[in-house]
Amino acid sequence: MASESAANPAHLLLVDDDRLILATLSRGLQDVGYRVSCAESAEEAQELLTSGLRPDLALLDVRLPGADGLSLAQRLCELDHIPFVMLSAYSDEATVQRAANLGALGYLVKPLDTASIRPTLEAALQRAREQTQLRHHRDQLQTALHNDRDINVAIGITMVQYRLTRQAAFDMLRAAARSQRRKLAALAQDVIQTSESVLQGNKDEAF
Repeated sequence: MASESAANPAHLLLVDDDRLILATLSRGLQDVGYRVSCAESAEEAQELLTSGLRPDLALLDVRLPGADGLSLAQRLCELDHIPFVMLSAYSDEATVQRAANLGALGYLVKPLDTASIRPTLEAALQRAREQTQLRHHRDQLQTALHNDRDINVAIGITMVQYRLTRQAAFDMLRAAARSQRRKLAALAQDVIQTSESVLQGNKDEAF
C-alpha cells in the first residue's frame, strides 16, 4: 500500500508530455494505492492548481513543451508550497543541481517503473510531511510573537492611559478579555487601533 491510510492515500500530480509514460506510470502508481492526477504540460498543471488541486507530491518531467518542468517547480516552491520530485531521461549535473537548488526532494531518471521509484516517492512524502510540520510550527511561532508584541504594546498604552503599573495594566486587559469572552491578543489589537485612531485624530485637529 502507498503511504497514508487506505481511506486517504497520498495524492500525486504527474506531469509529463509523453502520453505513454503518463498513462503507464499513472496506472502503476494507482495500482499500488496512490491517487494520481495527470497533466501533459506545465500550463495544464497550473490550471489544475488554480482550480484548487493540492497534491501531496508532484512528479515533474524536466523537459516539457512551453514552460519547462523546472519553471513549474519554482512556481510550486514559491507560491503553492507543494513538494516535488523531478523526472528526466537525462541526469546531467547542471540540471540535477538546479533541481536541488529549487528544493527537489528527489531526481528520477527514466525509464521508470513503479517498484523502483516507490522508495524515492515514500522518502519524498515523508520529508514533505516533515517540512509541512516545520512550516506549521514556524507560522505558529510567528503568530505567537506577533500576539505577544501586540499585548505588550497594549499594556504600555493602558499603563499610560490609566497610570497603572505594568502588572495592573495586564490584569485590567485580561479581565476585560474574559468579560468579553475574547482572546487577549484580539483585545490588544483593538486597544492599539483605538489608540492609533485617537492619535491620528489629534494630528488632524492640529492642522
